[in-house]
Amino acid sequence: MSKVLGSQTDVLAQIKETIKQKHVELLHLQFVDIEGILKHVTVTAEQLDDVVEGKIMFDGSSIKGFSPINRSDLYLLPDLNTFAVLPWTVEEGYAEARFLCSVTNPDGTLFEGDPRNVLKKTVERAAQKGYTISVGPELEFFLFKTDENGNPTTEPQDNGGYFEPSPKDLGERVRLAIYRALKAMGFTIEASHHEVAEGQHEINFKYADALGAADNATTYKWVVKTIASQYGLHATFMPKPVFGINGSGMHVNMSLFKDGENAFFDPSDENQLSETAYQFIAGLLKNVKSFAAVTNPLVNSYKRLVPGYEAPCYIAWSASNRSALIRIPAKRGVATRVELRCPDPSANPYLAYAIIAAAGLDGVENGLQAPAPIDEDIFHMSEERRAELGIENLPGSLGKAIEELENGTIGRDTLGEHVFNEYVAMKKAEWDSYRTAVHAWEIEQYQGKF
Repeated sequence: MSKVLGSQTDVLAQIKETIKQKHVELLHLQFVDIEGILKHVTVTAEQLDDVVEGKIMFDGSSIKGFSPINRSDLYLLPDLNTFAVLPWTVEEGYAEARFLCSVTNPDGTLFEGDPRNVLKKTVERAAQKGYTISVGPELEFFLFKTDENGNPTTEPQDNGGYFEPSPKDLGERVRLAIYRALKAMGFTIEASHHEVAEGQHEINFKYADALGAADNATTYKWVVKTIASQYGLHATFMPKPVFGINGSGMHVNMSLFKDGENAFFDPSDENQLSETAYQFIAGLLKNVKSFAAVTNPLVNSYKRLVPGYEAPCYIAWSASNRSALIRIPAKRGVATRVELRCPDPSANPYLAYAIIAAAGLDGVENGLQAPAPIDEDIFHMSEERRAELGIENLPGSLGKAIEELENGTIGRDTLGEHVFNEYVAMKKAEWDSYRTAVHAWEIEQYQGKF
């Protein structure tokens, strides 16, 4: 314990030195609501001691999915490892910084409605089995032009395609600015490129432990949007903003480590995968219908999960086949991992990584067996062939996904009663609002005809 406290003392000393050297005046204490939307309260740097001791209070009843008004007092406990100076605020003699925080109750216990605390529970569950969860997410996004009032349009900023350079890739300079900001905040950036669709981009950052990866994904989305706005553009992580082109995914690469070794790697196996890896895959396949409402949380999510646009919609796995829901990237050894391809970047990273890991651990703990891999192109299979191979579909709508979430056990067990009930109620309301609305398509199709 003293070693941990000493380490935290050292980190705090470094933070104080940075605040002094960079002339940091304001501290933004950040956390997410149940949808993963970033929130923050800003205090002065002079309040750092109170911040570190978790004494900054806020009204939880005003945050979606948090507390009722009669139990609304909640507190923010910063993770000192998430301290970062915000590079776009730095001026001569002035800067701002941020912490990502967990939410606590007045008695100091972790608030069960905080998505970050939900992920912590899954991390602890894995640790009890001797595992560390490693996560490497890949979040795609679109850059759209804005109108004369600064409101987003659906007109892409460029007409570039996959891996195209300038002059067609007009987003190159924006990605460069995003890269510089993320690097200044401590990210290790591995790649940056134009994606398949016009105006679509991806910047890849290095994998981390599950909590660190969720913190990074949350930070990444915020930085991308912030930098894009400085160029008069709107960045969106909406899964399918434009009909007829590829949508944006959040492929989640995940592995388990035990005693410092990758628990998914076995050089003696045909696919160089361990029994643990196969069991983890089996857990994902068993539970994916039940957790789709968390990894693909919007009405719009299911307009991406259709054939023809590289997004998976069939439940199968393969060692290399990109038409499968789960694939195993080619690298082995310490880099051996399982890639789940259905999640999209509108998901709350904390809840998504928690439920994906929990599903895989379900397979490991119960010794589930993975079915045979599917190496054929599933997108071009006949319905009869898919039925012959036992390949099922992901839920086709948010409404169906909510039903699966309620009927399964993985959601309630992983999210906890509070988050599960709040999440289901919120998503049911969202689906009902969409279901009962009259859409432009209906007017175009029916008004003149009937």
